Amino acid sequence: MPNIDPVAALKLQPELLSGESIYWSGMPNPGRIFHSDDWALIPFSLLWGGFAIFWEASVLGYLNFGSKSSAHSAPSFFVLWGIPFILYGQYMIWGRFIVDGWLKRRTFYAVTNRRVLIFQEGWKAKRRLIFLESLPEISREGTTTGTLWLGPKLPTFGSRGSRLRGMSRFYVGDSVPVLADIADAEGVERLILDLREKSRSAFVQNS
Repeated sequence: MPNIDPVAALKLQPELLSGESIYWSGMPNPGRIFHSDDWALIPFSLLWGGFAIFWEASVLGYLNFGSKSSAHSAPSFFVLWGIPFILYGQYMIWGRFIVDGWLKRRTFYAVTNRRVLIFQEGWKAKRRLIFLESLPEISREGTTTGTLWLGPKLPTFGSRGSRLRGMSRFYVGDSVPVLADIADAEGVERLILDLREKSRSAFVQNS
């Protein structure tokens, strides 16, 4: 059976119902930085950030080895227009890794005999509480340190109108709950599946 992290268990203890017991608890591994999504996100972020800087340099007239011949003729609207794109580009290139690292130290997971619990002490406290019998499919990425999506793994890019997820798998509140960068992901998946089967059997018997 996967290990119980005492820090995560203590954080989630107040969320337990009567007769509920923790079978596993954990936190995201702070040493895991890159994920499969980055194969697409890193090139896209570099393209976005590079174009935003090129735009701003163009309207400011800095493309001619420091010459500012056209800077005074550039409308202030175009100068201001490029700033949000530069900031967002910088966030995608490196800022999101800092935010994820900050969220990892404040995210706690647990699996009980009745539910999967997610608690995060970010900018404000967030909770996701999912009853085992209502869990749909489980999508796993990795076997040792890995990620479990308690539902379909939605893509970060897609066609217009398709269901997508955000760049970070550590934001609590997305449509599909996630246990991200946990130790022994395969073992935790087996535990959830076993407990879900027992929970569904008990639910049918009591119906």
